[in-house]
Amino acid sequence: MKIYLDTSVISALFDDRNPERKKLTEEFFQEFRGQEICISRITVAEVEKTPDARLRTQMKETLSGFRTLPPMNDVEALAKEYIKMGAIPKEYEEDAYHISVAVLNDMDFILSWNFRHIVRNKTRNIVRAVNSMKNLRTIEIMTPAELL
Repeated sequence: MKIYLDTSVISALFDDRNPERKKLTEEFFQEFRGQEICISRITVAEVEKTPDARLRTQMKETLSGFRTLPPMNDVEALAKEYIKMGAIPKEYEEDAYHISVAVLNDMDFILSWNFRHIVRNKTRNIVRAVNSMKNLRTIEIMTPAELL
């Protein structure tokens, strides 16, 4: 089982404003310890933008435990296709890049707490359709809680 995490999953570990999501994220990490869990350079770059230095350090330490996927040649083109088809709004292109990196690196799941752009039926359906048209594998888009 190969699992890709976007930045929202990492940040949820440290978000005391939503104790239920934090608890579910902690449970996910306990349950799936030892599985292949990956991030991308996009995740690392987003963490680097965290304004709170202490939180940024904690998040970077968490990232160090995961494999960073290599950049792929077709990531940008696939991300732009997801945007063009309406899966992700153009102003949130990083979210399309997260999905594209996960798909092109043959991940089984992309986990996110981003209900606005990633974990929603519209995105799932468009990603599935685009991937089918391009003969790419299907990826499951869900929250850590759904995988538990």
